[in-house]
Amino acid sequence: MRVILLNDQRHLGKRGEVVDVKPGHGRNYLLPQGMALAATPANIKLFEHQRVKIDAQHAREREAAQAIADKMAGLKLEIPKRVGETDTLYGSVTAGDIAELLEKKGFTVDRRRIDLEGGIKTLGDHAVRVELHPEVVAEMTVSVVREE
Repeated sequence: MRVILLNDQRHLGKRGEVVDVKPGHGRNYLLPQGMALAATPANIKLFEHQRVKIDAQHAREREAAQAIADKMAGLKLEIPKRVGETDTLYGSVTAGDIAELLEKKGFTVDRRRIDLEGGIKTLGDHAVRVELHPEVVAEMTVSVVREE
């Protein structure tokens, strides 16, 4: 099945590309979610006609995400966790924990956009990436400390 992507898809392609996908994925996920259009000649012509408006909206979203990323730059979060005798954590720091702390700081971020690179299971400072937009990534430091 050929579809036109309406926004960037991590494993499929960029916005505006015509790609081949499995029929079930296109029919049951991409089309109902509004992430793609069927690649008929009429839809291709319509998409090319509206490309300028879509590009302008995409640029506004990218600028808004960049403004948030600039505010997040250099942000340091401190998370107290219980530790054992050998300074190992009981459990780990999850993306949900970080999203909750960011919410308290005034940033609304979906936990699925937080990249922990294998998880945080030790005390100390850890670099965390937050994907605010497909083209904008904010980096911050999460410091895991011993809970008193």
